[in-house]
Amino acid sequence: MVSAVTASTEQIWTWLAEVPDPEIPVISVVDLGIVRDVAWEGEVCIVTITPTYSGCPAMLVIAESIEAALKSRGIARFRMKTKLSPAWTTDWMSEAGKIKLKGYGIAPPAQQVIDISRITRKRPDALKVACPHCGSTNTRCSSQFGSTPCKALYRCDDCLEPFDYFKCH
Repeated sequence: MVSAVTASTEQIWTWLAEVPDPEIPVISVVDLGIVRDVAWEGEVCIVTITPTYSGCPAMLVIAESIEAALKSRGIARFRMKTKLSPAWTTDWMSEAGKIKLKGYGIAPPAQQVIDISRITRKRPDALKVACPHCGSTNTRCSSQFGSTPCKALYRCDDCLEPFDYFKCH
């Protein structure tokens, strides 16, 4: 067990990268971009988190899972800090996380929210979303409302499979 004094912030990031998102267990809360910062204030570990949206019902479970991960590794003194601004965005997802989503059958966000090229975002129904099952972009949005508020329901017109698309926001 690592003591609070010897655990580096890099080590804590590694531990938190093992904490799964409760709604999509294939992706970690770090890959999802929910964990914003890890720092030490004296002997207290401060973990800053940002919910995917302000009413996210999974945040309590996420906070409890982070707490359990820290305690199981001997970090007894810590504080969770919730930061709502700036608001979470799918741009904070890691590339590894997007690959995990696709492997799980969920199409990752098809565009960046913050468009550095100054081109406006495409309407959700105008996006070319690749099917996570066969790779085809011959897909269409069936419903802007998927299995969770952060997803839309799509259907592939080639393999005929329905799938969730993780909406950009």
